[in-house]
Amino acid sequence: MISIIADRMFAGVSGYMLIAVPYFIFTAELMNQGGLTQKLITFNNALLGRIRGALSHVNVTVSIFFAGLTGAAITDTVALGKILIPAMKKQGYDAEYAAAITACSSIIGPIIPPSVVMVVYATILRDTSVIDLFAGGIIPGLLMALSLLVMSFVLSWMRGYPKQDPTPVRVAVIAFFSALPALIVPVIILGGILTGMTTVTEASGFAAVYALAIGFLFYRNLTWRKVWTALVTTVRFSGVVFFLLAASAVLSWFVTRSGIARDAAELITTVSDVGFIQLMMVCVLLILVGTVIDVLPALVVVGPVLVPAMINLGFDPLHFAILMIVTLNIANVTPPVGMTLMTAAQIARVPYERAIVASLPFYLSFITVIVLLALFPALSTWIPSLIR
Repeated sequence: MISIIADRMFAGVSGYMLIAVPYFIFTAELMNQGGLTQKLITFNNALLGRIRGALSHVNVTVSIFFAGLTGAAITDTVALGKILIPAMKKQGYDAEYAAAITACSSIIGPIIPPSVVMVVYATILRDTSVIDLFAGGIIPGLLMALSLLVMSFVLSWMRGYPKQDPTPVRVAVIAFFSALPALIVPVIILGGILTGMTTVTEASGFAAVYALAIGFLFYRNLTWRKVWTALVTTVRFSGVVFFLLAASAVLSWFVTRSGIARDAAELITTVSDVGFIQLMMVCVLLILVGTVIDVLPALVVVGPVLVPAMINLGFDPLHFAILMIVTLNIANVTPPVGMTLMTAAQIARVPYERAIVASLPFYLSFITVIVLLALFPALSTWIPSLIR
């Protein structure tokens, strides 16, 4: 038995595609250390500054751009929160609101590709390719961003949050060209992958090299000490991911041998035979799991059980994969474990409980997106169907 477990654990972390995980993390850390975050914020502020609640909207739109670089929510929260949360507090935003919008917008990162969570999913549950997952996450990620922008706009008007003077065209153009080298990174990653010119691993490696190049040669604020800090962070985060993958390989083997997935499918059908209700039941379960377990551990625990069960019930593997990833990512802001919300509350120096209350309107936005994704599978499957 021990030899079987060891063999399964090794097999779980030996896939060629998994090399992309540390490369994506390293690219994000290089961008953080190289000052990219401030460039993106300046550019987005130039576009949205005249709208009431400008910094709130900038928080969301920067997360959209940042999602194409990081693929990890906690990285987004720390990088953006350290700059935007103090700036929002200085302009008169409530501290708990600043923490809430920062944490909630950061979970766009693992949904809009590239995504570490999607790479992990494709590794432990081989029913869907990582390319299809990347393509399938584009529309849901943008929907989540749109729902946050709508809620941010409503709350900003209700609370009278400030707006800024219009940015001169010349300043906006300078901000755009300053951020342009960073904005090209998602194009490199997604363009190469979705057109078939590169594999996921090759694109991630090239993105890391490109991040090094622009950090040293274009922005010129990346030092070898900062590169070392990025490497240390990458090793720590990657170690956690690979350990979870090794454990998930054993769990997947056990689930397959025990027939738990079949039993789970039968249990779901006993409650209802309506597809939408079945999906909502699973989503509620995933949200409950997310209240006590972080995203990647939750995926490792419930994925091997639920995914085969839902496929047996006739659901499209890609549609359910995207729905599951989106729902589980809400765990990043779901108390008591919600790590991104907890991190943002610490940055804002506000009690965690107040940040939770301030996040409630944004939870409503996320639930709306989940319902839409469950009702309309094409939101997840349309773009992948175009590139096949």
